[in-house]
Amino acid sequence: MPRHDRLRQPSASRARIASAAARLIAEEGVADFGLAKRKAARQLGLSGSVPLPDNAEVEAALRVHHELYQGEEHPERLRHLRSAALEAMELLHDFHPYLTGPVLEGVAGRYAGIDLLLFAESAKEVEIYLLNRGIFFEHADFSSERAEAVLQLLVNDEEVKL
Repeated sequence: MPRHDRLRQPSASRARIASAAARLIAEEGVADFGLAKRKAARQLGLSGSVPLPDNAEVEAALRVHHELYQGEEHPERLRHLRSAALEAMELLHDFHPYLTGPVLEGVAGRYAGIDLLLFAESAKEVEIYLLNRGIFFEHADFSSERAEAVLQLLVNDEEVKL
């Protein structure tokens, strides 16, 4: 098998890391895939030079984890999150909201929140919109080159990040 094909094949250590990262995400609420992969590799005693799985491998392992350990709970949780996401999207329809992240992908678990991407001239425009409707929100600690700001609010007792 050519070397480049072997590099694309998931190795046993990558699969173990993906499975351990999925457990961290599902059971401990680690939201960042990169952090979950690095922490999983450390917990497994693997060196820093071992290739980490990509996010798709972790998502696949997360789906398996949900099926095995949260069989009945997971579909109900996902339905609830998607319902809250729909309510938030209807509330924010002026900004053409787009659902992203684990709720969209179907891998949202106990600790997942809802991530919405909004299209606005500025974050201030969204803030004014929410203030005019008496909707409480706060600024989230998050740095991104793509987002001017990240706002958080609650919809049906679920955290929604905008």
